[in-house]
Amino acid sequence: MPAPYFSLPPTDRVRSPRTGWTRAHWEALADRQLDALVPYATPGFAQYRLPGRASWSGVVSDGLEGFARTFLLASFRIAGAGGSDDPGSTVVSHLIERYTEGLTTGTDRDSGEAWPELTDCSQQMVEAASIAVALHETRPWIWDRLDARVRERVVDWLSGFVGGRTWDNNWRLFQVVSEQFLASVGAPYSQSDIDGGLDRIEDWYVGDGWYTDGDGRNFDYYIGWALHLYPLLWSRIAGEDPDSGRTKVYRERLGRFLTTYPQFFGGDGASVHQGRSLTYRFAATAPVWLGALADCTPLAPGLTRRLASGAARHFVERGVPDERGLLPLGWYDTFLPATQPYSGPASPYWASKGFLGLLLPADHPVWTERELPLPVEESEQYTALPAPGWLLHGTPHDGIVRLINHGSDHNPPQGPAEDDPHYAKLAYSTATAPESAPHAWARTVDNHVALLAADGTPSRRLRIHPLTCEGRRASSRHDAQLPGSDEEFPIVSTSVLHGPWEVRVHRVQAPAGVTVREGGHAVADTARPHAERGPGWALTRTESGLTSAVVALYGWAEETGVAREVEANAHGPHSATPYLRAARPAGGASVHVTLVALTRDVVHPRALRESIACTVEASGEVRITFPEGETVTV
Repeated sequence: MPAPYFSLPPTDRVRSPRTGWTRAHWEALADRQLDALVPYATPGFAQYRLPGRASWSGVVSDGLEGFARTFLLASFRIAGAGGSDDPGSTVVSHLIERYTEGLTTGTDRDSGEAWPELTDCSQQMVEAASIAVALHETRPWIWDRLDARVRERVVDWLSGFVGGRTWDNNWRLFQVVSEQFLASVGAPYSQSDIDGGLDRIEDWYVGDGWYTDGDGRNFDYYIGWALHLYPLLWSRIAGEDPDSGRTKVYRERLGRFLTTYPQFFGGDGASVHQGRSLTYRFAATAPVWLGALADCTPLAPGLTRRLASGAARHFVERGVPDERGLLPLGWYDTFLPATQPYSGPASPYWASKGFLGLLLPADHPVWTERELPLPVEESEQYTALPAPGWLLHGTPHDGIVRLINHGSDHNPPQGPAEDDPHYAKLAYSTATAPESAPHAWARTVDNHVALLAADGTPSRRLRIHPLTCEGRRASSRHDAQLPGSDEEFPIVSTSVLHGPWEVRVHRVQAPAGVTVREGGHAVADTARPHAERGPGWALTRTESGLTSAVVALYGWAEETGVAREVEANAHGPHSATPYLRAARPAGGASVHVTLVALTRDVVHPRALRESIACTVEASGEVRITFPEGETVTV
């Protein structure tokens, strides 16, 4: 893996025995990113026009995005330092000057760098919320020192929110925090806008600390870096008593959410690769820092820092930020299939939310207490999350966490549904990414059970209907639909976790003339993964030893395969997925049982197939007996 493109402070193996990172590392990482922006600033620092693919909002909106999202990072750096420079440094004073000048220029309609006005459902609404939060956090050093005419212009620009319409999801909270900032500085605002946005998220709360992002089953990292984050940032701006009102509720919910959140992170610091906007990277640590900031976390201080520092270090050790000091549109490097059309060159700087910890004083326990291990570093982890319909499965010997998906599809409750590689898969992990380039998604082999038409066209997993999720098993139904046909064919899938394996049982209804195919995890690397096949099994392995295997236990043919792709995976240019096919066209009801393995261990699929017994009774009951004698029934 590449070395960081900037100097880091010496590690501290006493306080940070697992990552070596301290607060100084976080400050250095923030400073490197902020310094790297200067060559891309417009003359008055109102916009940062970074290289890369433009978003659908255009270059001026993208330039505003560059200012707003990096101002958020700068605000945490400034406030965390108390607005003062360290001895021999001018970093903080320069940030105050740059972003003050940018506010002055961006709100001047005659400057040639003016920000676009806030209009209904415009991208500017997203960026305005970052500016509002940053202004609040840096109030003594920026807002209070602004020229009165500039303050009036900032208020006038933010006032585009008042009475405005946003998208009916996490965007409602952008209006909430922005108008609360207006209220805090004595500017006109709408209390009904604020109350309406906060009331609306109550419709999306599904229990156990989980929200869905808008109507439907939209579960991903937006729950942490938006649905939990903004209500408590609103509380900071409003100054509400933390033990009363809405704030008390938000703190309790975040506390419940955080009880299982560390289970999403692997031993190498990687987060599970699932959901949209993954290019925000470090932002996945925002709810962990927020729990400490709002004093509502169930996590020990040493665990908070270990999780957050491990996540940041994971990217730094893999060349993020890049040699220019920038965050590219992608995961480790530029990879556009991991982004969305709304993502511009500065979009990745929502990673700034991952630096919330800098608002905690240097003598806070999260910075001074000794790091503690992640759950996956201590023992095998099986975590059922009924609200999103997920199972989390972590194995300490290889540090991998797998997410088994029987609940999140990112589709509206009614109307047309689509499949998305970051939501529709049966499983995700910290060590792999879905095959998400268009040419690979057309084949959709990895972590998918498909009906295959005569020409090889696969069915899609569209709307997911969760059935059960408890202990070590979860199940769901989706109605497979072949392209060009309105007819739907139900597939009921059950996942059972056992040791390092996932066993999948599929009950399929299919039309005559189609067959069934099941794929395992896709593994990717800079080199072409090794592949092996045998009767009823297939595996693929990277040079580092990451192995994905599928083993036929019932209902599959002896013939198997490995699907290879190029430039389709966020983890590397060469990727491969092992798969199984049914023995004959289904043409009615059939049952298929698969053992799925993703591990850094050596896998012996032939031995697994010979030592695991699987029977299907006439009643439909499936009995699986593992090598040590334990039997599970589905």
